[in-house]
Amino acid sequence: MKVIIINRSDSRGGAAVVSERLMEALRQRGVEADMLVLEKRLPSRFVHRVVGRWRARIPFLLERLQIFLGNGRNRADLFKADTAAFGVPLHHDPLVTEADVVCLAWINQGMLSLGEIKRIMALGKPVVWIMHDMWCFTGICHHAGECEGYMHECGMCPLLGRKASLRDISAGTLRRKKRLYSKGGITFVAVSNWLRERARGSSLLREARVEVIGNPVPTCVSLAPLSDKRDHGGSLTVLIAAARLDDPVKGLPILIDTAARLRLDYPELAERLKFVAVGALKNPDALKDFPLPLVATGPLDSHELSQLYRRAAIVISTSLYETLPGTLVEGQLHGALPVAFDRGGQSDIITDGVTGVLVPFGDDPAACMAAGLQRGVEMIDSVPAAELQERLAREALTRFSRTAVADSYINLFNDLLKK
Repeated sequence: MKVIIINRSDSRGGAAVVSERLMEALRQRGVEADMLVLEKRLPSRFVHRVVGRWRARIPFLLERLQIFLGNGRNRADLFKADTAAFGVPLHHDPLVTEADVVCLAWINQGMLSLGEIKRIMALGKPVVWIMHDMWCFTGICHHAGECEGYMHECGMCPLLGRKASLRDISAGTLRRKKRLYSKGGITFVAVSNWLRERARGSSLLREARVEVIGNPVPTCVSLAPLSDKRDHGGSLTVLIAAARLDDPVKGLPILIDTAARLRLDYPELAERLKFVAVGALKNPDALKDFPLPLVATGPLDSHELSQLYRRAAIVISTSLYETLPGTLVEGQLHGALPVAFDRGGQSDIITDGVTGVLVPFGDDPAACMAAGLQRGVEMIDSVPAAELQERLAREALTRFSRTAVADSYINLFNDLLKK
């Protein structure tokens, strides 16, 4: 079986990372899987750049210009929206024409246009579209937040400011997607049950076939006890990691407020916790006044991050919403207890009170998260370290091992090829 995975990059961004892992996982199971990308950084001979760097910038810049004019020339929201009005031609690429199955992943920012996807569909091959966010069933946004426009027809898009109208580019893009999907031929895969539920509530994918397959983990780890998570004196490390820590979606202000609430409401617990923050900061002063001991490392490579997961007792997420947060899975793999808001795919990862803590968002999310951390520490203190760490790692591997994920896709591909 030959499978081609199309994603904008092979390594930049969460979708790129897990798409490359999926390719490798499929190859390990005997599938001839390759990737087509605009941006290639990895040395893999199975990852192929489709056009040169400067040629790739043409559709990217054209789309940014379209959005810039469509949102009233607002730079702040320029990269929160995509229209797929422009892209590179791939339907004649030998890796596409010779593939048995075409897998679309994150195809925005000049990778594929909706028109080019239509031409790929015309080849008559099964097309599987892996949804890493909400874009496939919204007008132009990747995360709708509290907006429910995607459940109807979009328009009056919050990302378009003074240019928002009933016939704005969000409404126009949604109509173009509707025409594309009406032809059939696409099977959608959501990376979490939460994302599938949102797709089912949308006007675009209400009647579509939407499967759920999680993302593969980076590597297998031993199920033996990993390490003693307590430092000398019984202190515990709480790790938060993101590509960009102060991305508004990541809820960094909530983390800061949570630390303040810990010091106020749980002073004994606050004395035991040390925070480590991994990732870039657009605002270098964003963590300047953090109320508890904190080390900000900046971005780290996978090996360095793995070592931190191994030492951390808790991996925390204060994100406002996530489709399937990989940091929580990777934390579990290394025996770190995940604590996160129940606002997305977190419930696919965490069984509350067993393999982590799901925190209700509530009217005061910082107070809720502080209470959640208290529960997490109680779990760590009450369950023998070896037992808890083995439970966490085993759960992550059962749900998200490369073999399990690859086999789920292979079963789906075989089912589609029979039709």
